[in-house]
Amino acid sequence: SMDSTLHYIHNDSDLSTNSSFSPEEERKSKVQDVVPQALLDQYLSMTDPSRAQTVDTEIAKHCAYSLPGVALTLGRQNWHCLKDTYETLASDMQWKVRRTLAFSIHELAVILGDQLTAGDLVPVFNGFLKDLDEVRIGVLKHLHDFLKLLHVDKRREYLYQLQEFLVTDNSRNWRFRAELAEQLILLLDLYSARDIYDYLRPIAFSLCADKVSSVRWISYKLVSEMVKKLYMASTSTFVIDLMNELVEKFCRCHKWSGRQTFVFICQTISEDDCLPMDQFA
Repeated sequence: SMDSTLHYIHNDSDLSTNSSFSPEEERKSKVQDVVPQALLDQYLSMTDPSRAQTVDTEIAKHCAYSLPGVALTLGRQNWHCLKDTYETLASDMQWKVRRTLAFSIHELAVILGDQLTAGDLVPVFNGFLKDLDEVRIGVLKHLHDFLKLLHVDKRREYLYQLQEFLVTDNSRNWRFRAELAEQLILLLDLYSARDIYDYLRPIAFSLCADKVSSVRWISYKLVSEMVKKLYMASTSTFVIDLMNELVEKFCRCHKWSGRQTFVFICQTISEDDCLPMDQFA
């Protein structure tokens, strides 16, 4: 009966009519038999604004912190009990609450599986991508962990948004760009050679010219891994085009820093055996 309830609540035709549930139906949608119902009701009431005034001003943050654990305990078949609470927390006025959810959304995706993730978590994830940097860093740190759980078509949609991570509220926030470079290295395994060349290459080149050396060093590794990935792909033209661009953009750069970048990238490619030596030469 739990499965049928779950199907009923997540039926596409019902998504727009959830708000028309009667109070009795609303109450039934929160019923489960894994833990004492009174305990769950107490947990769900933590999002009540009056609790923040009478119990603890950070009670919503505590609720958000515990949510993946509660979801794991109840199981995905009882996600309907937590869905409304999760959406309430995801739109909380306090950024600390949203940040807490952003850091754990990839864990929740594993618990819920691909169907519920696509329907209920992806919209929240998309909202966090446009949030404050304090919230965005949560999804950025686990970008690969979340995207690898999505279907290929859905995953490709995010290629267009990766460029937005280069823009931050504070340009001095270099750790944000360093984290982006780290994540892009992991993301190389999720995308095709063409997608890497068309979408990830421009971001990598931009990061290689960053003002902060820590960002640049990670970016050299990113470019060398990109060369390796493209070389191993069946279409060899991409790696030739990439290497020609490295020569044109950095080796022949009129600034010494650009030429130095070329040397460092060559060093990384050589040390990590990203290319056969004859190809490297």
